[in-house]
Amino acid sequence: MTRGGNWTVTVCRDGEEFGRLAREWADLYRRCATATPFQSHSWLHSWWVSYGAPGCLRVVLVRRDGRLVAAAPLRLVRGPVPVLTHLGGAITDFSDVLVDDGCAGEAVRVLTGALGRLARTAVIDLREVREEAAAQRVYACWRGPRRRLADSVCMELPAASIDELVARLPSSRAQRARSKLRRLDKLGIEEHVVPPAEVPHALRRLLELHQRQWADRGVTPEHLRPRFAEHLQRAVRSMVESGDAMVTEFRMAGDLVAADLTLMSPLLSGGYLYGADPVLRASKVDVATLLLRNGARESSTSGRAKLSLLRGREPYKSHWRPEPVVNQRLLLARRRTAVPLLLLAGYAAGRRRAAGRLRDRDGVRRLLRRLGS
Repeated sequence: MTRGGNWTVTVCRDGEEFGRLAREWADLYRRCATATPFQSHSWLHSWWVSYGAPGCLRVVLVRRDGRLVAAAPLRLVRGPVPVLTHLGGAITDFSDVLVDDGCAGEAVRVLTGALGRLARTAVIDLREVREEAAAQRVYACWRGPRRRLADSVCMELPAASIDELVARLPSSRAQRARSKLRRLDKLGIEEHVVPPAEVPHALRRLLELHQRQWADRGVTPEHLRPRFAEHLQRAVRSMVESGDAMVTEFRMAGDLVAADLTLMSPLLSGGYLYGADPVLRASKVDVATLLLRNGARESSTSGRAKLSLLRGREPYKSHWRPEPVVNQRLLLARRRTAVPLLLLAGYAAGRRRAAGRLRDRDGVRRLLRRLGS
């Protein structure tokens, strides 16, 4: 009990019960301004169905006078150091908790206390947390040992039209971008936003294109697995219905040549996955420009603040001068689990240093190859 109402805390450990939370979860999601599409119930519950381990679900629910005002979607990962981490796993670009903006201060305090009780024997490890995320307020309220580490780098553009994005570029690069856009217009590539009923079939076509696009070029193995396809088909149709996702198909002379899945929230939109027929390369089509034009149109007309290129520093993203934004990893523990927290933090820092040295060596090798050519 705290000021301003009757507060209750429960922990959902059953997947079917979690599924029944869809309506009130969606209501809370709309009242949390910092939520991203990866905190929608459709995404999280579908991920649990495809990837969850029995007996490991831990969804903390805070209600005020019976209304859901905060939630932390977690799962237990057993091991030498038991960890409570976010639902969504490696295929999720941003993790967070949900907090009602209307009573955020009190809700954060109650949620933080509930997480402290849940973490008596485990470290809370939240990956890929945005700087403005609600989880940052939990971190600020935490009274025990805690650590904040750098996580993945995301690239972000302002939500602007493609012409405005081109105008941000240096003159020579802007000229090349306009040439690529004129090429798209000349080829007559048509865009079609897929209605909800057609989404499952469209996603199958997208994944087929994605596999063909990356054949012999190192496709992400998870994208080829049935559980990933099942997760997308289950989650995305309802996300399209609720305005949290959009599937776009691109046709040239009537033939499907590309498809794109964009995830959306009031805060941002971002291209999550795409597939492109290799015929586009033969036609000298810049696929990144094709997709960015579509994403810029959606974000600039919807009132969102950001067009996110999501995780990764791929060279094609850098052409548009995006702002690099570093996600954070938040580690929280009780005093009795302080040592495991320090071990996790040290291990994570060591891996980042090793990865940095590897990137440096790869960069030197590329430079030497260019100098020798």
